[in-house]
Amino acid sequence: MRQQRHVPVLLEEAIRFLGVLQGSTIVDATLGLGGHSAAIARLLGPAGHLIAFDRDPAAMEQATARLEQLRAELADAMPQVTLHAADFGSIAQYVSPASVDGILADVGVSSMQLDTAERGFSFQADGPLDMRMDTRSGPTAEQVVNQAGEEELANLIYEFGEERRSRRIARAIVRARPLSTTAQLARVVAAAAQTMKHERIHPATRVFQALRIYVNRELEQIQLLLNAAPTLLKPGGRLVVISFHSLEDRLVKDAMRGGIKDGIWQVLTKKPVQASAAETEQNPRARSAKLRAATREPAGSAEGQDAAGGAERKKQKRF
Repeated sequence: MRQQRHVPVLLEEAIRFLGVLQGSTIVDATLGLGGHSAAIARLLGPAGHLIAFDRDPAAMEQATARLEQLRAELADAMPQVTLHAADFGSIAQYVSPASVDGILADVGVSSMQLDTAERGFSFQADGPLDMRMDTRSGPTAEQVVNQAGEEELANLIYEFGEERRSRRIARAIVRARPLSTTAQLARVVAAAAQTMKHERIHPATRVFQALRIYVNRELEQIQLLLNAAPTLLKPGGRLVVISFHSLEDRLVKDAMRGGIKDGIWQVLTKKPVQASAAETEQNPRARSAKLRAATREPAGSAEGQDAAGGAERKKQKRF
């Protein structure tokens, strides 16, 4: 498979807030094409350990190739690398309690997924209504669009897309069924909810976001990661999360703020860190990125916590 150009978002900021040290153990919960992981690996040294997750088989294939190239470059300076072909919500099944120094999660859809028409994540180019990050399992967006009831469609578009015209759009989708391509769906939505004067986005943008989140259970995955992180991090370990829309960012913000009261987190970012003008000019998709970081407080650390599932090592590759 041809490797695609990849520009990791907020790379310098993520590395800085992770505080990567030689010999430490770092989790990249969202491997993608390996941009963040490659930068982390360069800092870990031969005694370090990089653990990375991704449920997208295409991303895993390309990231594996990238890390193999890095191994050839670094030789004896390459850290141990363990890859898990799994969603990051299942991280507690693969990582032992109080065993890692840092966790990075760059959540949401990747540039590779958006730019590949066959994946169906974007209406910029016509493709099948798939939208699955893991193409091996689960319902497609086409199945949801054509099989869900009108009320169910309206509710998921409103909840996951924050689209106020959800009922009108759901009604139009049901009337237009069956729909099988991204272009068909975008046309139906655009006709039902024309762009308002104050809006800068295509009227189908929020609908596509809602379907993608629903199909991939994205918010559920983020919440599972946030719940597991305090247990998996060593006292003083760091959690860094990059999100791209308000639903994601709200989950992260609430978890970190709630953790202050419970003595779990010391928040390092009073306000979310955003991309510089220079980065957004180079990579426009970085414009909506928000980074939040926190340190695991020693009090109530994960030592002695139940390690059930931590010994599982399924679907893993070692370098």
